[in-house]
Formats: sequence, structure tokens, C-alpha cells
Amino acid sequence: MTHAEQVIERAMAAVAAARRQRERDQERRRQTFGRIQLSPPLPMPKRGLQLSLKLDGRPARDDAPAGH
Repeated sequence: MTHAEQVIERAMAAVAAARRQRERDQERRRQTFGRIQLSPPLPMPKRGLQLSLKLDGRPARDDAPAGH
């Protein structure tokens, strides 16, 4: 076998190995992401909602000074 034929054979083997690796990776991704189910988007409310601006989670006091 000539040197050129050896080079071509090694190149073809490298291409075949890369193809096998790509196919294995593709199958693994298909199995992994096939298990992930995306939920449908949440429905929008028919009317607007008034959200509370109490970010600290404490209930408002009735005797709190105005403006605070």
C-alpha cells in the first residue's frame, strides 16, 4: 500500500469515527430532550389584576403614618 493510500485510509477511518460519534451524540440528545415536555403558556387573565406592592411580606398596619 502506498503512502497516499495509507493517508486516504486513515482519513476515511477518521471520517467514519466522527460520523459514529455524531450519531451517538444525536441519539443521546434525542433521548434526553425527548423526555422534557414544555408546558403550554399560562392563560392571560380576562381583566387586569391589581398586584400588591408590599414586597417585604409584612401586612400593612392601620396606624402607619401617611406616606410610609
